[in-house]
Amino acid sequence: MASLALKSMVAVNKLQKAPPYHVARALKQLGADLRTARIRRSMTMGDAASRIGTGPRAVMDAEKGKASTGMVVYAGLLWLYDMLQPLEELADPSKDKEGIALQATRERKRARKSGGLDNDF
Repeated sequence: MASLALKSMVAVNKLQKAPPYHVARALKQLGADLRTARIRRSMTMGDAASRIGTGPRAVMDAEKGKASTGMVVYAGLLWLYDMLQPLEELADPSKDKEGIALQATRERKRARKSGGLDNDF
């Protein structure tokens, strides 16, 4: 009875349970690519897991592209396979065309006249 009450108190992360289609597809592709990288290196799931400090289940979940798998597992596997650089550049603000365009539309067109220094400390 207590476990049933506990289950109803745990918040469900809707993004993990049912991610948007494009997110789920990207995770599945990332997982498949990580599996290919591991197999090319002749590593077992256990080998990969022990080298990044986790269990084989976490590696298996990452290779399936499960949304509930922690980002650190994906990043750890990318690091292990020497494929981390694209992740480091993933959200580079200089490549955010939409954000830059939105910021440019909100910038002031001219500077406000200065009121001088206020020496009232």
